[in-house]
Amino acid sequence: MKGNYTLSSDLFSVRGRVVIVTGASSGLGEHFGRKLAEAGAKVVLAARRTERLERIAAEIGDALVVPCDITVDDDCRVLVERTVERFGRVDVLVNNAGISKPNRVENETADDFRQVVEVNLIGAYSMCRYAGVQMVAQGGGSIVNVASIVGLVGLGRMPQASYAASKAGVINLTRELAAQWARRGVRVNAIAPGFFPTEMTAGLFGSEDGEAWVAKLTPMGRSGREGELLGALLYLASDASSYVTGSILPVDGGWTAV
Repeated sequence: MKGNYTLSSDLFSVRGRVVIVTGASSGLGEHFGRKLAEAGAKVVLAARRTERLERIAAEIGDALVVPCDITVDDDCRVLVERTVERFGRVDVLVNNAGISKPNRVENETADDFRQVVEVNLIGAYSMCRYAGVQMVAQGGGSIVNVASIVGLVGLGRMPQASYAASKAGVINLTRELAAQWARRGVRVNAIAPGFFPTEMTAGLFGSEDGEAWVAKLTPMGRSGREGELLGALLYLASDASSYVTGSILPVDGGWTAV
């Protein structure tokens, strides 16, 4: 079957697209927000730490800041509403907000487990729901969930049952929403990062042993570098992936291949 696509520099473009980034006050979320703005997107920065968002927005030059705790359903609704009020639509959701509380299961309380699932899975679901309903109404859009290789495989040495369970939930939530919305123009995919130095992984990369462990078990022999998630993000957010939905894209140096 022949299509009408031609190879061009616009294939991976997000220029002019309205993109919500959650967890945008630090780490991967901040990085995504800055780079999407550089690529010409109209960026909406969402997180709990308003002062940090405002500083980032001032440096970007033109971004909407919306304080949001994704565990509060009404905050998720307001985030989407304010985005539509400002820009008229939501083209892309980068569902990035998340937390981790590493602990051995015998020491991890039900409350600890519940808190991580509340943010990483239920919060992600709420954002998918509100953004997805808006996308269906406007005729299309792309949701990019940030999962993890920990949702695909166990680690053992870094015990975090709550994080593993929550990210595994995000992965199958991605598939289910993709199936529900595929005929309505909304694509839902996920990135599963391997080990990248961020605020969340500071404990791991703060020691030589941690860095050596990652290097030893990663087929490429190193952790991820700044910018190495951007290709996957732009691919899933742009028309380059127009026939892709329900996919989980590991960016992990080969970790999940062995």
